Amino acid sequence: MAQNFKLALRNLNRNRRRSLLSSLAISLGLALLLLMAAMIRGEMDASIDKTIQLSSGHIQIRSSAYVEGKSSLKWSDLVAEPQSIIKSLEESQTLNELMVTATPRLNASAIISSGNDTIGVQLLGVDPLSPANDPFVQGLTAGKFLAPDNTNEIVIGQLLANKLGVGVGDSLNLLVNTSNGNVNEQKYIVGGLYTTHTPSYDESTILMPLDKAQSMTGSEGHATSIFILLKDSARSDAVADAIQGTGYEVTTWQEMNQLLIDTEELAASFMIIIYLIVLAVTATVIVNTLIMSVFERTREIGILAAVGMKGRQIMNLFLAEASILAVAGIAFGLLLGWLVCLYFGKFGFSIGDMGISNGMLLGDKIFAILTAGDAIKLTLLAFIVTMVASLYPAILAARLEPVDALHGK
Repeated sequence: MAQNFKLALRNLNRNRRRSLLSSLAISLGLALLLLMAAMIRGEMDASIDKTIQLSSGHIQIRSSAYVEGKSSLKWSDLVAEPQSIIKSLEESQTLNELMVTATPRLNASAIISSGNDTIGVQLLGVDPLSPANDPFVQGLTAGKFLAPDNTNEIVIGQLLANKLGVGVGDSLNLLVNTSNGNVNEQKYIVGGLYTTHTPSYDESTILMPLDKAQSMTGSEGHATSIFILLKDSARSDAVADAIQGTGYEVTTWQEMNQLLIDTEELAASFMIIIYLIVLAVTATVIVNTLIMSVFERTREIGILAAVGMKGRQIMNLFLAEASILAVAGIAFGLLLGWLVCLYFGKFGFSIGDMGISNGMLLGDKIFAILTAGDAIKLTLLAFIVTMVASLYPAILAARLEPVDALHGK
């Protein structure tokens, strides 16, 4: 075995440029695959995280009459006395240790206008002091966040403000439906601007103190849902099972984001095909290198066969050459891929507004996340594909007849 690798190294050194380019092809192919895997994982992880933090939470408690996607303000569709439910959750030591926060939220469809500009938005009534508002507080670009005692101000997304041409201190007209089917219109002051770096969300969501939202929509003492964030998302099912009550339903983030989970699974399956295509292209370079080597060394192969080297040994010699090229290419590819992923993991890749909002929240940047599992899986896949592709030239060399090979046929 050691002799085979010694001969293989000598043979590869005969044409160093060709060997280097062949190994480099594997490196670039593997580096590309690592970057693709890291970007896909980064995109899906960020989408799930943003959807949980901004939209679904880990768990929601809703009315049993709640209809997904319908912003109904009928009292029968809302959670009555949400604060009493939250108090009962916090009194449970087990649940309290698992939760970050539980807070009521009220969702309502609204129309916001400034001058001649009118835009349909989602009104979100929140408890100004809840930790669930951290993404908005940390993303403030101007002004200040909501205060419990200031019910004349709202906070809107920076992108929405740009569309309307307004800033902090400007007034807006807000039109919303009420629980009894009427329409209520009031004027508010823009108290702050925020960005979550999620364009589809920032340009369509305005924030208002919960008490004011309830008063404006005629839904006092009610909430669309109780928004719950956990310390560990893996405990969602266990916490949901522990929450019991009549008149409402408990839904986990997996159930609320089934489309997102299905998309992630579909993307993972589709990427395997892309990986194989990229590796097949790079493997053809190795095949071409070894076939050229077979034709150039036909007489040498004939001599080896004539002095007693068996076909299997000749095949092993060419496979040893392929494995050296593969290992060298993979080693450099891992280093190159890691550096590229490190760069995009820090600075991200800007994608702007993808225009996707229904069931998925995508940020304006994708940050690469390369895991050890992905790196190992792609490394093994690259090596296996390369070795399988090199079987053809190795078998071709092993099947050469000694007499014909000595005559260069």
